[in-house]
Amino acid sequence: MYGAVKFSIGGPLKLAFRPWVEGLENIPAEGPAILASNHLSFSDSFFLPAVLDRKVTFIAKAEYFTTPGIKGRMTAAFFKGVGQLPVDRSGARGAGEAAIKSGIDVIERGELFGIYPEGTRSPDGRLYRGKPGGLARVALATGAPVIPVAMIDTEKIQPPGKVLPKLMRPGIRIGKPLDFGRYQGMEHDRFVLRAVTDEVMYEIMKLSGQEYVDIYATAAKRQIAEAAKAEKQAQKQAGQARKEAEKTAAEKTAEKTAEQGQKAQKDQSGRTAEKDNSADQGDKDDKGNKGEQERSGS
Repeated sequence: MYGAVKFSIGGPLKLAFRPWVEGLENIPAEGPAILASNHLSFSDSFFLPAVLDRKVTFIAKAEYFTTPGIKGRMTAAFFKGVGQLPVDRSGARGAGEAAIKSGIDVIERGELFGIYPEGTRSPDGRLYRGKPGGLARVALATGAPVIPVAMIDTEKIQPPGKVLPKLMRPGIRIGKPLDFGRYQGMEHDRFVLRAVTDEVMYEIMKLSGQEYVDIYATAAKRQIAEAAKAEKQAQKQAGQARKEAEKTAAEKTAEKTAEQGQKAQKDQSGRTAEKDNSADQGDKDDKGNKGEQERSGS
């Protein structure tokens, strides 16, 4: 099934995107090896196997295999077809042990095992600190060579929010195999695990040209999510403050208009009263003049 899926998907991928490859000669024609790659896009697990003659087995989160419904069954069949191994990530330690066991099984069969040391996709295209569990422990437990791999520009093909992929040429650089035989039997020494992982990440950085960030990608994603949440909250507060300001301004305008109306009404009342007083005074003057005329006549 792997061959059928690779032919039906890998072939069209190569024709449509024409990925360029450097260092293909560093992949052994036979025997086990670990392919340690940076992780920029969901498509990384498709482009790398597409350009290799040999089967590559990656680990994938168990949700891809257990989602209900027709779509879920199709997804599960696809990932099984391309040789992906399900790993339950519900517990960090359990996931790590499952990944290690899966990797060792693949290596013991003499096959190629693919792994992303960052543990998750890069949130911003930079290279993040490698996790010292699966990669180093599988390498030290089996003695298999580690081949650093750099995926180039795969994240630009279908950025977040884009439905249709962009037709462009991604790249793949494959480095020379790294031998960690000097650490054989030390797979439980955390300092050795960190040293092995950092050496692999350094080689990936040189191949990819990415900026290196010495924190885990999961922590970076959390920081980005928290920053986005804080920005959204700030925008919400700013919107509320703007509404309050507009409401206050409207109330002041209404109050001012009412005051002006009252003043105008008062002025009008004053003018009316003055007019009435003038009329009364005129009447008095007319009566006085009439009385004066009457006295003069008499």
